[in-house]
Amino acid sequence: MSGAPARTLLLWCPDWPVLAAEIVDGVPATDPVAVLHANRVVACSERARAEGVRRGLRRREAQGRCPQLTVVDHDPARDARAFEPVVAAVEEVVAGVEVIRPGACALAARGPSRYLGGEEAAAERIVEHVAQTCAVESQVGIADGVFAAGLAARDGRIVPPGGTPEFLAGLPVEALGRPTLTDLLRRLGVRTLGDFAALPAGDVLARFGFDGALAHRLAAGRDHRPLAVRQPPADLTVTADHDEPIDRVDAAAFAARTLAEQLHERLAAHGLACTRLGIEAVTAHGQELHRVWRHDGLLTAAAIADRVRWQLDGWLSGSNGRGGARPARPTAGIIRLRLVPDGVLAQAGLQPGLWGETGEERERAHRALSRVQGILGPEAVVTAVLGGGRSPADQVRLVPWGDERLPARPGPPPLPPAEPSPPAAAPERAVSIRSRAAAPVPPWPGRIPPPAPAVVLPTPLPAAVHDAAGEPVVVSARLAVSAAPARLTVGAGRPAEIAGWVGPWPVDERWWAPAEARRRARFQVCLADGAALLLAVEGGQWLVEAIYD
Repeated sequence: MSGAPARTLLLWCPDWPVLAAEIVDGVPATDPVAVLHANRVVACSERARAEGVRRGLRRREAQGRCPQLTVVDHDPARDARAFEPVVAAVEEVVAGVEVIRPGACALAARGPSRYLGGEEAAAERIVEHVAQTCAVESQVGIADGVFAAGLAARDGRIVPPGGTPEFLAGLPVEALGRPTLTDLLRRLGVRTLGDFAALPAGDVLARFGFDGALAHRLAAGRDHRPLAVRQPPADLTVTADHDEPIDRVDAAAFAARTLAEQLHERLAAHGLACTRLGIEAVTAHGQELHRVWRHDGLLTAAAIADRVRWQLDGWLSGSNGRGGARPARPTAGIIRLRLVPDGVLAQAGLQPGLWGETGEERERAHRALSRVQGILGPEAVVTAVLGGGRSPADQVRLVPWGDERLPARPGPPPLPPAEPSPPAAAPERAVSIRSRAAAPVPPWPGRIPPPAPAVVLPTPLPAAVHDAAGEPVVVSARLAVSAAPARLTVGAGRPAEIAGWVGPWPVDERWWAPAEARRRARFQVCLADGAALLLAVEGGQWLVEAIYD
């Protein structure tokens, strides 16, 4: 901390949250746009500033100044994703980049300036390359230390070596980015960074604490830490070029074994292993083939070789698919084979089973299903994943074997089973379900409680529900049931006595779009013969949606 700060080059993209919203969400940055967090403006476009919008304004005040303002929620993950190509473009010119925050990255200026012919030439080269590669406008500042370089970047300025304290001395204390400290300094008569830096360091520490002492060092042009540059990821892919095109399965198996051993050795040299494997092939006619394989565990050299061999077998043999359809076969032999490891993690980062690795039976099943996928395609073997939704059909998603088991819709934990109650308690039941489902995840109001039905009908069956007097049971707009359901008739079948029932659970979906709106109410009924069904009534029509065990 006692040494002089190193010369630092900082690249700054103005209004980055607004540009990230344009890159990711398609919101035009040329329009009046404001990014809000906690109901306050954290960034705005140039046109919004021309209308009087400023950082820190509340949403209503900002919209009052600019009625046509487009409001975007602050999303740090979106900003970081959109900034990654910019950082990659900078790394194509220079090495040793540290991301300060989305929209700003820094690097030591000594190397690029010596290689590119000076600090000004290096700054121009980086700005031009980012503009050509990412179509993003940026500015560069160079000074002694990251803090001073960030302030210099706002003016596109290069501060001479040793001139950083003088450059900072004339800036207001608001440049520290600490509103509480800034307000206190203003009330004490300290208005510039030079005034703050002139105070004794011991007195600053005693009066303002540790954070104030760090701000005091920054105001004096002494950064409290060096750059923490990120290391570019190692290239772990392996490629094999073949002079003679591979068009036989036995030759493909030999090539797969050799390439798999090379990949495994390269991963082991870095102390890594992979759980997903990308297999890419190029034929003599320029046709490109690609497939990704997953594994519930670490891929060994033998496992990698098996999957490459299976995939090449599937490509070259053209085995029959489902329904007798033959998958597209390469028009020529394979001349280039490339393995791309994905899902890379430390070799000790996966917990083995209690008695060793995954069970032998499970491994055999996985190998067999993966082989089927290699021949018939990834969609040939699927598993069900339970997620969020209101109806049983919405809560299930079928994913290919080996893919990440992520639900289509996020959902809350299962609700406790509901007990039947008389019809008068039905509206209270719906209210209690909503209160119990309140959680950070979507609550899915109207979702039926457990247990889940065993069979979900692909097409609901029409039905009729009558009361004890033989009159049709109807549900009003206020969810009042006309009478207790007594008999159920499914299609043209015979009526069945209803021994118990519970509901209704109302569902009012997409009410804001009249053409797509649906309003339903669901009931769980138990018949006298022991069968249990899930019923729904929509527009006066009763339907059987699912069957319970």
